[in-house]
Amino acid sequence: MEQVDILVSEVGPRDGLQSLAQVMPTQAKCEWISLLAAAGLREIEVGSFVPPSVLPQMADTAEIVAHARTIPGLDVAVLVPNLRGAENAVRAGAHKISIPLSVSETHSLKNVRRNHAQMLEEIAAIASLVAQQPAEQRPHFEVGLSTAFGCTLEGPVSEELVVRLAVAAIEAGCAEVGLSDTTGYANPAQLRRLVKKVWDAVGRDRLNGVHLHNTRGQGLANALAALDMGITTVDASMGGIGGCPFAPGASGNIVTEDLVFLVEAMGMKTGIDFEALMRARDFLAAAMPDVEIYGFTPAAGLPRGFERA
Repeated sequence: MEQVDILVSEVGPRDGLQSLAQVMPTQAKCEWISLLAAAGLREIEVGSFVPPSVLPQMADTAEIVAHARTIPGLDVAVLVPNLRGAENAVRAGAHKISIPLSVSETHSLKNVRRNHAQMLEEIAAIASLVAQQPAEQRPHFEVGLSTAFGCTLEGPVSEELVVRLAVAAIEAGCAEVGLSDTTGYANPAQLRRLVKKVWDAVGRDRLNGVHLHNTRGQGLANALAALDMGITTVDASMGGIGGCPFAPGASGNIVTEDLVFLVEAMGMKTGIDFEALMRARDFLAAAMPDVEIYGFTPAAGLPRGFERA
């Protein structure tokens, strides 16, 4: 398998679909994920283990995980809100489990109905669950620090609180933390500052990835700042679909297709094939005809003479 410099983690099947009114059928999800993997995406967040009454779009996540696990070389990631969700994720065989820890306590109560202390208890319980699994079956456990750059419900958030929660999450037993711009508040200077502060507090090996939104057009600028800092994993959603259903106005994941072009144009490797990526995009557009999808690179095409790194 080709060595890559930057891991583009595709979150469309989870973060992209969860806030859409139209529900993608299970078979279509499976076909889409297969096309994404065939394009060279190595990690795909395929769903979330939440009650179907909360997010009916994610009701088939166990089936989706089962399918995704049949794809060679694919790391199958899922989101969970609590220990029960993590138990379901472990049972299904997910390779990676992420749980959101909102820096904005107001958002946390809205999103997962738990305050910071309760979420840290859940994180410790999940870490214990993960540790109990046989080493060869143990999923990677990440805590995503949601609303790390600002919150539509609270406004600005304290950078010192972000750092304290990062430390608390690591002490509770997770393998790493990620920084999430859940509401599209981040700017490049803020991102660089916050990455450095978290690295100084928990170590560079405990923060490798960022989750960015393009709500105010800063998505790729923030991604570039993260890459320049040395971040090696960036989340993106095909066609830029999705956002957080519990944060008003939090639209717009960064577009996978545009992020891949940015990285490859700078001479770094993603391992992703553009033509195959466009086939996956065409499938998404056909499967979800009522959903608007975005992207400058798909609209303009690759520049004449463009060559991958």
